[in-house]
Amino acid sequence: MTTKQTKKPENKLQKVLDDFELFAKNFIFITDNENQLVRFEINDAQKEINDLMSKNRFIIIGKARQSGISTFVLGKALWRALTKPNENILIVSYKGDSAKALFDKLKMMNDSIPREKYPNVFPTTKRDNRGELFFSNGSRISSVTAGSKSIGRGSTYTYIHLSEFAFYQAQETQLLSVEQSLAKGEQSQLTIETTSNGTGNHFYKLYTQAMKGKSKYVDYFVPFFHKLYSKQFKYDYAEAEIWYKATNKGKRLSLDELEDDELVLHNSGANLKQLMWRRWKIQDMEDETQFMQEFPSNPIESFISTGRSVFDQTKVLKRMSATNEPLSKNEVSEIVPESVLKYVNRGLALFELPERSKKYYFGVDTASGSGQDFSTISVFDIDGQQVLSFYHNKITIYEFAQVIYDLGIFYNYAFLTVESNSYGLAVIERLRKEKQYLNMYKMKTFDERGKKKLKVGFLTSQKTKPIMISDFKEQFELGLINIECKVTLNQMQMFIETNGRTGNKKGNSDLHHDDSVISSALAIQGMKANKWYVD
Repeated sequence: MTTKQTKKPENKLQKVLDDFELFAKNFIFITDNENQLVRFEINDAQKEINDLMSKNRFIIIGKARQSGISTFVLGKALWRALTKPNENILIVSYKGDSAKALFDKLKMMNDSIPREKYPNVFPTTKRDNRGELFFSNGSRISSVTAGSKSIGRGSTYTYIHLSEFAFYQAQETQLLSVEQSLAKGEQSQLTIETTSNGTGNHFYKLYTQAMKGKSKYVDYFVPFFHKLYSKQFKYDYAEAEIWYKATNKGKRLSLDELEDDELVLHNSGANLKQLMWRRWKIQDMEDETQFMQEFPSNPIESFISTGRSVFDQTKVLKRMSATNEPLSKNEVSEIVPESVLKYVNRGLALFELPERSKKYYFGVDTASGSGQDFSTISVFDIDGQQVLSFYHNKITIYEFAQVIYDLGIFYNYAFLTVESNSYGLAVIERLRKEKQYLNMYKMKTFDERGKKKLKVGFLTSQKTKPIMISDFKEQFELGLINIECKVTLNQMQMFIETNGRTGNKKGNSDLHHDDSVISSALAIQGMKANKWYVD
């Protein structure tokens, strides 16, 4: 006869200590929406993230606002520090007040640990200061603010978490620094968690690469209808439903009443209560685009920039997700002019080769070649399809003129609209006098005596720039042109209006330029002129 063996209490306790979900439920307390201290019970969505973290060392999380991811991460950090000796954990925030808020939450979690009940289980807190918790088992958790200096230099960390990474300065440099300071062991981990901040930053590049499976980081996205929000927005949802019923004769939103965009969201997982909440939120916003930035339903929406954007950001982002890749060097090496071969896929992107007898239109913006601004070419066919883009900041003016000439001839003696401001005059001079290139845009001007003249090139001024940008916006948003160049679309993301003037949003990235926007707008002016000076 066999007797049933009972598990020893210490074995049960060890099982709890070894499992973060059980540990959080038994030993960590947090404040809920009513400011009550409650046990930290991991919800289904947090379980998904926890499972992802158990299988991957590098995680990147994009999210809507107020998702509660930081609470989960802090709990995970505390669990690691209290159950494993000599853990060295770093939590980075993008500004001082958020760093303080996170660390205060971490301290509250640590204070809730029942050390008196389990005196020989949990390490004591030996140091508790403004930016560090240090425990008797040798583990520590440090909190720092991301600035312009490198993070993590001079130390080795077993776990690093970067909060609101998309708002850091010098993101690429900062990430490289912390990656170098991450321990190389199997259990070491680096997580990034942030709302988006447009497309002109390293987070955008990193996340989109992860989405494509071309990064060591594994992506996870938290949409506004994610399970994480079921408790977080419980009272908001209830209030939104009361509002909706009050304005719709006491009826709740039904499936038959959903608009097209709401039906897409419903099919993606949003329930009717969340869609009523969405309507409730949008009524106090400028437009739907603002809601998309604050509470996106997918990663593409999260990168929308609100505010003074000139171009419809929804349309820009939809186009960005559907662009074609340029032809490879191998595909064009025996076809394109020899002078441009070295630039193929290194500034020169060819999306389509020229078709016989078809008309093509070039827009050309010239820089000095000193490494600051970029010399750009945007080329569209007569149907409005972009076939080529060129983008380079270290090409000399005489080399750039040769590239324009050779590509112009290659594309059936294309019609060139060259901006005549500044360095553009030198390019026009070379094309007209040295190369005898005749098929070029001519602008009507008047001299002092009122006599009309035609000058080669397009003069961009306070009067002409708004016209050409307006024409570009109209052609793009009505679908009359099709842009393939991601650089151009990225610049359109940051092209804003400030006090009646349009231009790029300033920043450190190469994407914080508007040269490709200008060359595209110039090409459209060439198409609009409807001239052709050669047979």
